[in-house]
Amino acid sequence: MTDLFRHIFAFDPDSPLLFTQFYFWAFFAIVYAVFSLLHSKRLLRNTFLLFVSLFFYYKSSGLAVLILLFVTCSDYLLARLIYRAKQHGTRPWRARFWLIVSVMLDLGLLCYFKYAYFFTNMLNDLLGTHLQVFDIFAWAGNGFSADGRFAVDSIVLPVGISFYIFQVISYTADVYYGKIRPVTNLLDFGFYVSFFPQLVAGPIVRASEFIPQLYRPFRLSRRQFGIAVFWIVNGLIKKIILSDYLAVNFIDRVFQNPLLFSGFENLSALFFYSLQVYADFSGYTDIAIGVAMLMGFFLPKNFNSPYKAANPQDFWRRWHMSLSRWLKNYLYIPLGGNRNATFGTFFWIILIGLIALILTHNIWAVIVVIVIALAVFLTAWLKPSRRKKIYANLNSFITMLLGGLWHGASWNFMVWGGLNGAGMIAYKGWKDLNWHLRMLSVLLLTCISITVKHFFPSPLLNILTLWLVILSAGTLIRYIYHLIGTRHTPLTDNTLSRHIATAFATVWAVAQTFTFITFTRLFFRSGSNLDPALANQEAWLTATNMVHQIGSTWNLDAIPHIILQYANIYLLFIIGMLIHWFPDKFKQYYRLCFARLPLWLMALIVVGVVFIVYQFITADLQSFIYFQF
Repeated sequence: MTDLFRHIFAFDPDSPLLFTQFYFWAFFAIVYAVFSLLHSKRLLRNTFLLFVSLFFYYKSSGLAVLILLFVTCSDYLLARLIYRAKQHGTRPWRARFWLIVSVMLDLGLLCYFKYAYFFTNMLNDLLGTHLQVFDIFAWAGNGFSADGRFAVDSIVLPVGISFYIFQVISYTADVYYGKIRPVTNLLDFGFYVSFFPQLVAGPIVRASEFIPQLYRPFRLSRRQFGIAVFWIVNGLIKKIILSDYLAVNFIDRVFQNPLLFSGFENLSALFFYSLQVYADFSGYTDIAIGVAMLMGFFLPKNFNSPYKAANPQDFWRRWHMSLSRWLKNYLYIPLGGNRNATFGTFFWIILIGLIALILTHNIWAVIVVIVIALAVFLTAWLKPSRRKKIYANLNSFITMLLGGLWHGASWNFMVWGGLNGAGMIAYKGWKDLNWHLRMLSVLLLTCISITVKHFFPSPLLNILTLWLVILSAGTLIRYIYHLIGTRHTPLTDNTLSRHIATAFATVWAVAQTFTFITFTRLFFRSGSNLDPALANQEAWLTATNMVHQIGSTWNLDAIPHIILQYANIYLLFIIGMLIHWFPDKFKQYYRLCFARLPLWLMALIVVGVVFIVYQFITADLQSFIYFQF
């Protein structure tokens, strides 16, 4: 009995509460049973769910729950001080001061736990020192422990800290800008910060969206119940059948040692990973939305079929939408947005140049950054008509770089963010060109790439050249159609031909965007799940090896055998992508059809799906990818 209670109530770092575990659903069944007795008593309901959420986080991250409690209390008090200062109006600097204190406290905690290794390595490289990270919280904890149980020479990242830190920053900022009033009850605010379905991996919920729900009476219609069950089942299918099965049986093997696999297998692993990370993260979000809905709370949509995006900008409107909105509202706009460049713009350019110097140990990296920045500002000064667009692109690029850094404290995440930022800027520039310049620019880039590859052959240039050749071919087809269309020939007046041309353009744009996003994920996946102290070196080695394999000569005769050997994997990938590309109206239709089913039939389907899903469970349950962020 003692062992049972210890298993239930003690924190086990090797067995956190996961949505894919039986223990979580047993936990939720008990919580929901008690909730059903309290749902009409608002204060009791919210208080109960607050303590349930804190217990859930304790089971997921141990004593890091103390950090969550500290952030909750500090931002609750600071938001009230901000509001009081704004109400008095005689000393507006006080409100700004308390906002700065709040942001510095929150970001200070985030930087300490998430970027300690990153900054320590930077200082060691810059000053030639041999500093080591030191966990001051573990040291303080050992002061209350007779056996010194906490290790002080390593820092463990608390689960979900990036999500709830961003959430409380948005709260105090919204109070400062007058968008919301501060919560008057600490328990209610604590519930908003720690609500367990979305606590450890989002979505990042703005206070203005969630806090009003705390004061509404519980309501759950029959249709909403059916939709909630659908989201939960849908999330489990995504996570276990798509994400975990692809990862364990193919993706992880290739990324662990790319040189053991062919170029085709490495390329397949990259595309499979795009589906894996989507199924994993959106699967978590689906379950979180469903669980929250069963308790009468509605979380914002976090994904909108991102691989239907026709350009990188559209992709980031569809992917991790709550983070994209947060970055836009609390980083991009304060930087100046699409209006101008601010002090923050210059500050981040200088800091990025310094980081480039430290990471590359090459003064030329800094010179390149400075030259590009000077060229941008010189162009903006000489071309007033394009100034706003130039500043908007610069602020957008900085935002994407910092968004990459939010995901992880290593250079590979910055490269990933930078590539996405560059892709967005390139698309905006492409959109502004007429068709003659588009065709000319693509052909020029292709010729340059072919020439450079001829004199300086490398796997990376092989990949780039092939991609540019394919891009040129598609652009040429669209260019010819455009030329025909400008002459108003009967061909272009034909409705069918216009539909075909539109469909080709859409498919082509979606395929190019999906390919681009997939290749940027080489840097994202290479540094994931690594010890922060070793992430830079290992990520670089993995990325280099995969590029080498993909860009080297392929044995085409072996490809059919590889596909047959991993037939289940390739078939699962194709099915997953086809479902993803289903029209939104069709998805909404079968969602509503499920929600309208009789309860007995719905229960029967759920039991059948759960039985099938758990046939795919691996020996060790896989954590959700975004738990590490």
